[in-house]
This record gives sequence, C-alpha cells and structure tokens, in this order.
Amino acid sequence: MRTILHVDMDAFYASVEQRDDPKLRGKPVIVGGRSRRGVVLAASYEVRPFGVRSAMPMAEALRRAPHAIVVPPRRGAYELASTEVFAIFRRYTPLVEPLSLDEAFLDVTASHALFGDGEAIARMIKRDIRTEQRLTASAGVAPCKFAAKVASDLDKPDGLVVVLPGAVAEFLAPLPVERMWGIGPKTAPSMRALGYATLGDLANAGEKALERTLGQWGLHVACLARGEDDRGVDPNGQARSIGAEETYEEDLRGVEAVGRTLLEHATRVARRLVREGVSARTVAIKVKYADFTIRTRRVTLPAPAQDTDAIHTAALALLARVPIEGRRIRLTGVSVSGLVEGAGEPMLFPDETSAKRRRLEEVTARIADRFGDEHAVTRATLLSKSK
Repeated sequence: MRTILHVDMDAFYASVEQRDDPKLRGKPVIVGGRSRRGVVLAASYEVRPFGVRSAMPMAEALRRAPHAIVVPPRRGAYELASTEVFAIFRRYTPLVEPLSLDEAFLDVTASHALFGDGEAIARMIKRDIRTEQRLTASAGVAPCKFAAKVASDLDKPDGLVVVLPGAVAEFLAPLPVERMWGIGPKTAPSMRALGYATLGDLANAGEKALERTLGQWGLHVACLARGEDDRGVDPNGQARSIGAEETYEEDLRGVEAVGRTLLEHATRVARRLVREGVSARTVAIKVKYADFTIRTRRVTLPAPAQDTDAIHTAALALLARVPIEGRRIRLTGVSVSGLVEGAGEPMLFPDETSAKRRRLEEVTARIADRFGDEHAVTRATLLSKSK
C-alpha cells in the first residue's frame, strides 16, 4: 500500500511577507497590487474572516477589509522560499511532484524504514519548515493522491490529517461535493440540484448518470469519490510551467512597449530557472486585449534554454504572430515548460556566448537572492519603462 503526502504551504506569499517584516505579523495582510485592476495574490489568515480570498479583485477585497495592509508581491522572495522548502521535501524522498510554488505530492512509501510511517514523516517535514523557514505548512497523508490532497485542506493552517488505508471511501463520503476536483462554486449548485450534495452521493451514483451530467469526466469523478485513484507521484512533474505575467493599470500600445514587458517577464522566468537548476524546451506568451480577448502562442526551442536572452528572443518571435498595432493591451505574460534538469543538453561544439549568458544569469540570480529582486541587476532597457 502506497503512502502519499500532499504538503501545502499556508497562505504562502502572505506568510513570507509576515515572516520577513515583523510589523506585519498578526495583521490582516493582502499581497497584490493596489491598482483598480489589481487582484489578490494571497490573503493572510487574519484577513480571511472578512471574506477576502486569493484571485478576488483588489477593489472588492478592500471594500470587505478596508483596514487591511496591502503589500506588493516580491516574487523573488517567494521563489527562494519555495526552493528551500522543496529541498526539505527531498530529504525524505526523491519522489516529489511539484504542483506549484507552494504545494507538492510526495510518495514516502520507501522511506518508512528510515523515517517512520507517513504521519511521522509529515510531522518531520512540518517541523523542518517551521524551524528553518519560519513558515507553516498543512499536510494530508493517505494511500492515494486525491485523498491526500483533500486531507491537507481540512485543518488549515498548520494542520495534519491522516487517512488510514481501507478508510478512504469512509473519509471522503461525508465531505461536500465542492471538495471534488473541478467542481467549484459555479458547478456545485447544479450538482446539488441533481441530488449530489456530498462525495458519497457521487460515489453511489451510477456511472452512466454521472456521465450524462459531466460527460466522460463523470467516470473519473465516480472513481475518485470512491477513493479509487491509482495515479503515481511523478518526480518529473516538472512538466509544469514557470511563468510571469502582469496586468497594467494603463493599457499598453505598440510592439515596442509590449516587447519591453516581455523582456521583464523573461528576466524573472530565467532567474527562477537558474534558482531551480532547470532549463526549458518550450516558450509561450500570453496577450490579453482591453476587451479581455486572449491570444497565446508557443514555440519549442532548438535546445533547452535557461537565460533571459534566449527566452526573450523566442517571445519576440511569437509576438510577431499576435496582432498588436491599433490594439490596447491589458496584460502580457511569458511562460516556459518542458523543463529538464540542468542548464540544458550538452553540445558537441559548446557555444561560448550561451555559456556567458548562463553565467550572467547565475550572477544576477545570486544578487537577487541576497538583496531582493527590487535591488537586483537589471537591463538598461527596463530602467525607463514607458507604457
């Protein structure tokens, strides 16, 4: 029987801010931009009783909690903390599947002989995060990924919920239908109207009935609700992406202005690639117009890249395939995927220019780690951003 952990950092961005600034501890903190177009990136537990949640428009959050302290995001600080937390995970097992900066699945089945059962390992991980990073995490321990993920969210913050083998279906049955992946606030009312109020209702429903309601996905939902989840933890789950994007207070106009933002995003993405010791095979851009229409383009690189120049060059080539002139641009973004370990595949004839660019990225990443992104070395082009 497998032992799977899902570890989820508590209010991660807001907690890092409170850790790093003693004046914020115990205060209602919102991480995000104060602009009229800003959104809540993270909300501390002190502000959540007022109904403030991540992804909420900042204007709505401040209507609910006008006394909240709004802190601009420091992405470099969160990425550095994430790298150190994941290093803690890997002390206990090499089978770590990242889901985002602040959560991961861990398969600790083979670690029992060294560290004890799943609950003991989860407690050690939580202890190490608390003592070394001065942050808290919540964990779920279960025989499968779905139950572990659900469990980690039931006793936040600083929680630990263990689901014993043989008790997964019993554990899931009374939980509200919203606990099912993919059933959120918009879908739940229609599910309840059909008589599916709990995960137990989904487990007991006929697969054909769920298939009529949810399509082919309904068959998967029925299995998960019964605790039937044989998905393994994928340590190469770095098939995830690393990205940076920004919504602008004033719309951008023209290719030059948009291209400059892509350089800023590429810089942040490259810095994180260096920090995590990986390179990317695929580059993608995202452009959102003032009418909220979104255009995305992606390209596979000739060889994995880790540096700003390679990512930005690819992004500019993609931008040439997106209508920009005469359009107002609300948001831009750059992301990379197809991640591989190291600085890229070795070449038969090494490219000295690429090697220099990688060394430059490593130096700038170290400076940012030591002094913060706001004091990091930047490109002259970005010193006089015009929108």
